[in-house]
Amino acid sequence: MADKDNEEVELTIADEAVVTKYKTAGEIANRVLVEIIEKCIEGASVRDICIWGDNLILEETSKVFKKEKEMKKGIAFPVCISANSCICHFSPIMSEPDHVIAKDDVLKIDLAVHIDGFISIVAHTIVVGISSDNKINDKRADCFLAAHFASQAALRLMRPGNDTYQITEMIMKVCKEFDCKPVEGMLSHQLKQFKLDGPKSIIQNPTESHRKDHEKATIEANEVYALDILVSTGSGAARETTAKVSIFKKTDEVYPLKLRASRIFYTEVIQKHNIMPFNLRNFEDEKKAKMGVVECVNHKLIEPFQVLFEKSGETVVQYKFTVLVTTTGPARITGLPFEEDIYVSNLTIKDPEVLNLLKTSVNQRGILQPVKKKKKKPQKNNVAGKMEVDEPKAEKEVEKMEVDVSA
Repeated sequence: MADKDNEEVELTIADEAVVTKYKTAGEIANRVLVEIIEKCIEGASVRDICIWGDNLILEETSKVFKKEKEMKKGIAFPVCISANSCICHFSPIMSEPDHVIAKDDVLKIDLAVHIDGFISIVAHTIVVGISSDNKINDKRADCFLAAHFASQAALRLMRPGNDTYQITEMIMKVCKEFDCKPVEGMLSHQLKQFKLDGPKSIIQNPTESHRKDHEKATIEANEVYALDILVSTGSGAARETTAKVSIFKKTDEVYPLKLRASRIFYTEVIQKHNIMPFNLRNFEDEKKAKMGVVECVNHKLIEPFQVLFEKSGETVVQYKFTVLVTTTGPARITGLPFEEDIYVSNLTIKDPEVLNLLKTSVNQRGILQPVKKKKKKPQKNNVAGKMEVDEPKAEKEVEKMEVDVSA
């Protein structure tokens, strides 16, 4: 009995204080994302923007919960900007090749913020130089629409009692409508305090071996997930190339390191980053950090986040947001509006199951409800806190759909 009494009670979103921390981290993540997007212009350095973004996260998190002197807060995942066929985790150190942004680059911007270990993650994809006067009308448009509507459909299934493979299959269905493929084996992880990869996860486009190894799980109330949708114009197969890994995180493994450089590096990881992912750029001596990380990775004290690519010439689009699963349904706390009007496709959603799901709305309390028809207005007006962009391009009888971004 004594042991049970001493066990720590897990903090969940059933506690309002925890919800506040998640939402505060989410607000910072969204603000930083918007400012990063403004810097993603032709001729800019991806590395410089990533460094600037990481510093901005540290600056913004230092302004909140000031009275809680011992509270840990800051970067939960360093800023990454992955262009075109690069799928994820591109954030180069100073000694490795940079990417200079070019017109029409498709950029996936990915980052995470934590307050007291409660993590809010967001990722958004943009096209450099795109506007209402310069629309995307090629295969990339299909990919953007597939990723967007797959994320919207998946969000609507994040309800207590649904299983993770229901979401897996729905993502596949939506992408098939746009003749695109979800990236194989990518996971949407459950989030817990100080943990990016909780015990449950949602897999997309699993191979047969993935299905054997990846267990089905049930979504439950008071859980939190980073819903991560990655869609490709190609086969969806991810591969490593010559791009060097720059982001790592500490594991729970134990090993007596032999090299002095490795011990110094590992000590700094524990003191400055603990279990949150970090970029090798954060170390004072980058060269020594590169030496020290090798032995740590070889003995699984440190886990690398591989830089992955699709086939050259293909495009990958990503949307990721943090979802609080309430007793009445999903509440999305990160993510930016989707500008559907600038992506022109000849393909439409025709699957009745997908259409019926997309015709439901996620309101502020996370309850799934059909949207009431509204009278047509001469111009599209965005109401504060709403985004009127989640409308599937389908048959005429499909109702207009709104998604409350506060949810």
